[in-house]
Amino acid sequence: MAAGTINQRLAAVRRLAYEAADSGLLSPELAAGIRRIKGVKQLGARAGNWLTRDQARALLEIADGEDLRSIRDLAMISVLLGCGLRRAELSALEVDDLQIRQGHWAIVDLVGKGGHIRTVPMPLWVKAAIDRWISAANVKAGRIFRVVSRHGTSWGKGISEYVIWYVVRGCAERMQLDHLAPHDLRRICAKLSHASGGELEQIQFLLGHVSVLTTERYLGCKQNLEEPVNDRFGCLFAPGTVDLR
Repeated sequence: MAAGTINQRLAAVRRLAYEAADSGLLSPELAAGIRRIKGVKQLGARAGNWLTRDQARALLEIADGEDLRSIRDLAMISVLLGCGLRRAELSALEVDDLQIRQGHWAIVDLVGKGGHIRTVPMPLWVKAAIDRWISAANVKAGRIFRVVSRHGTSWGKGISEYVIWYVVRGCAERMQLDHLAPHDLRRICAKLSHASGGELEQIQFLLGHVSVLTTERYLGCKQNLEEPVNDRFGCLFAPGTVDLR
């Protein structure tokens, strides 16, 4: 597992030991020993996964279709790409959350990670995809996205985060893209917004980051893999053109 995942789970174990000691289920000495366990140190940053504008458009085109499942999948991927939501935020999205503010559609008072509340503007093409799904599935209230049965009908009161994961991975595999996860679409939303002239502060508000440093990591500003510096001095060796004897 990644260092961040391990440290997150260790934090939950430490908190559990703290609560157990307060309740008398663990001795204070044992709880103190558990809380002294150090986390995993992570040096550097993992490379993010971004798509170009044309690849993002192609992903939406692959998800599109006339059946109910394809209509739902297109709406979900549109929200992830256009609004930069997390999986948990998308699965909990309700009809009443979509409101007009200052003449623009937005997801109002969205409760995100850590209980932080923000308002996310929604592009018109994303709203059109959601309206198409709501009309086809006859969703009147409650959670917007529902399970689609094998018979092509909508049922239940919502979807889990795993459904979103499989939808994104399924569409990515049809594009022959490996390792594309729902959270990567959140990075792509930030990257495309920045490339289109969006201000860093506004992108931070859009994603709901507490620190602007986190937003910079999502943008991949520090290392440009599209125009790497070691490509600038040209080709040093081409097979068949240099005699090494």
